[in-house]
Amino acid sequence: MRFRLLDTGASSAAFNMAADQVLLEGAAQGTSPPTLRFMRFDPPAVLVGAFQRVENEVRLDWCQEHGIHLNRRITGGGTIFFDPPQLGWEIVCRREHLGAPWTHDSLFERLCEPVVRALRALGIDAAFRPRNDIEVQGRKISGSGGTALRDAILFQGTLLTDFDADTMVRALRVPVEKLRKREIETLTERVTWIGRELGESPSHESLTALIADSFASSLGIGLDPGGLLAHERAAIEDALPYHASDDWIAGRGRKGTEHVRALYPTPGGMLRPLIACSASRDRIQSIVLDGDFFAFPQRGVFDLEAALKGVSARRVGPVVEDLFARKVVNITDIEHHHVTAAILEALDRGRATALGLTLAQANSTFPLGCPLGSIRDLAPTHLLLPYCAKPLDCEHRHEDACDQCGRCAIGDAYETAGAMGLCVHTITSFEHLMDTMSDLSGRHVPSFIGTCCEPFYVKHREEMEAHRLPGVLFDVAGNETCYDLGKGSLAHEGRYEGLSVLDTGLLETLLEITCHPGKP
Repeated sequence: MRFRLLDTGASSAAFNMAADQVLLEGAAQGTSPPTLRFMRFDPPAVLVGAFQRVENEVRLDWCQEHGIHLNRRITGGGTIFFDPPQLGWEIVCRREHLGAPWTHDSLFERLCEPVVRALRALGIDAAFRPRNDIEVQGRKISGSGGTALRDAILFQGTLLTDFDADTMVRALRVPVEKLRKREIETLTERVTWIGRELGESPSHESLTALIADSFASSLGIGLDPGGLLAHERAAIEDALPYHASDDWIAGRGRKGTEHVRALYPTPGGMLRPLIACSASRDRIQSIVLDGDFFAFPQRGVFDLEAALKGVSARRVGPVVEDLFARKVVNITDIEHHHVTAAILEALDRGRATALGLTLAQANSTFPLGCPLGSIRDLAPTHLLLPYCAKPLDCEHRHEDACDQCGRCAIGDAYETAGAMGLCVHTITSFEHLMDTMSDLSGRHVPSFIGTCCEPFYVKHREEMEAHRLPGVLFDVAGNETCYDLGKGSLAHEGRYEGLSVLDTGLLETLLEITCHPGKP
């Protein structure tokens, strides 16, 4: 089988995304030849996955200030940063062009193997790591993903060459759920690049030639260098305005206060359902299933969302299970029960508004060991507050103490909770938190209230729930956390020198709800 070897050079993110769409459609229609494509990005760009919401993944103001373009891939997966030295590669063809029968799950390893072999030829000890990474001694050097359109597939990957890790960290919001899986605290611990491994990176020409030869031998194909066909170039020019538009980049499910959401980790990625629900909070009016997962075909996710419109909470499970059973949707490493659990967790947040929470407050409240809608029954006896909400010059910042001097909201929280009979603690490190929860659980206290940032909750939810101590956590105010600043390890040790903001309004609401369970 002969494939076209296509190098479209350094282009804008909008051009590269429009080209992906055109080449996939051409493969599906039989008007484009099977293609191995190389690409680069100039200006630098941040690319969110097909099913992600921009505001969750990208520091928009920082990117705009520093000339970093923003766009959306037609493939799923997580957000990536692409600067000019990085190399993108992709296979676009019909299914039969890849020969022997294969599944979407096996596709990742099969099409990453040529890049693994090329890196090994350079002297880099690379290996495939499920579900979609190539790693060097535990550090990611390449990620991949794909999508399908009828009988055609597009499978693509990135290869880090000489990498600007500092810019990446500032441009992206930290995907802390991925750090949790590997027990690391910052993105820079998670990645490596060819220049770091070899001392220098090979030229673009020699690197693409090496990878192309590896694809040819691995897949048993021939390669014919060629450019874009005239009708492909015309189609890309026609598609370019849309792929540069806000409608395409912002995508589905723009953030709004009238939606409830959840964060649900699965083996195939994070599920973040965003739901507009009925006045009773028990029926889905519309839903967007956001996350860093891969779906084949992409429209299967849209079909799932359409099927859930108007569905009540008790019918969510059967509807989702039916679509998975009929293979209307195939999400890599995610089963129907994962999707159902994520949706029901979001709907539970909606029902919590009957307790006195606004939707925004419900979205900022994280239950542990109990549904959010039942926190009226908690009757907490302890309040746990973070040391990082105390002023930097406070003499008690790193102590489990507060003299209620009136300089910060922590003192007010001590006073308010103390007046309601709660014992208040300042948590000074992650180890202190684990010890405190273990002590409270051992003494069989009924429950607790605490506060943390959302990334901390995502990363450490399982560890906190392991203590079997019911409770409710609420998010800190503001948008920037220690994880956003790459200071997660310092915060873990109690040495973070930033200032978090306590949401006193949400704390007071939660105290009213949980400490007065009989109040209507």
